[in-house]
Amino acid sequence: MSLLVVGSVALDSVETPSGKRDEILGGSAVYFSTAASFTGENLRLVAVIGEDFPKAHVAELEGRGICCEGLQQVPGRTFRWAGRYDDLNEAVTLDTQLNVFEHFKPEFPPGYAQSRDVLLANIDPVLQGQVLDQIEEPRFVAMDTMNFWIEDIIPGKRQALLDVVSRVDMLFVNDTEAKLLSGEETVLASARKLIAMGPSAVVIKRGEYGALLFTSEGPFFCPAYPVETVVDPTGAGDSFAGGFMGHLSTCEEISEDALRTAAVVGSATASFVVEGFSIERMRTIDASHIQARVADFRRMARIPDA
Repeated sequence: MSLLVVGSVALDSVETPSGKRDEILGGSAVYFSTAASFTGENLRLVAVIGEDFPKAHVAELEGRGICCEGLQQVPGRTFRWAGRYDDLNEAVTLDTQLNVFEHFKPEFPPGYAQSRDVLLANIDPVLQGQVLDQIEEPRFVAMDTMNFWIEDIIPGKRQALLDVVSRVDMLFVNDTEAKLLSGEETVLASARKLIAMGPSAVVIKRGEYGALLFTSEGPFFCPAYPVETVVDPTGAGDSFAGGFMGHLSTCEEISEDALRTAAVVGSATASFVVEGFSIERMRTIDASHIQARVADFRRMARIPDA
């Protein structure tokens, strides 16, 4: 088994009601691969960093069993993002510096093209399509995206996004993105429309309200794990997707039960990342902690007979 993620690696500066951190490890590929590392095996990362990226961060990712041969280091500064959370459900972007990420062209080391499962994190849909062109015979491909591409702020990107959506097995979006992409006004109608575009499954992420998985068998609601103190919600959605795909990569078949369990594992995994800045909290847990919260989900969802 093998799981490939293509996305961003960044240095973030984040301010929340719990405090402020500058130049901490971030990026969609970091959150995804870190979350997936608790359950998945043979993880492969493709991203780009600058000359200023701390070597200790690369060593940490490798120490989690993540292959970083696809982490390209090029001249220039690493992608940076700065944001503030007044409402923990939504970030206010203060600064974005694409730097080396602006000219990122995914390149595969030997063996990466044979990856069994793939997550296309939120990058330019043209690049997502180029990645798909390089993957030889993937078993399951999931993707994420954002409003910037959906709204066609750069002409042609929405069509490129639709082309990629038609080629993947699963789409991760939040409820606003689902409505924008589908043109529908409700989550359920949006999910039906998105599945008609090509994916066999759609996950609509709803922050502290959990996530909805839609397949041909109908909707499945997975609540967010109840967390008493949210320190930093950055990366929660990517961590959900990482936990989801990490579990799915260990399944022999992509069944309805496997997808539903993956959603629960994803929610349990994401519940840890919000308890600290960056991946601080993830450094203090192992797979048994995630499984304990999965067990909590089963207990909390038990419905007694009438």
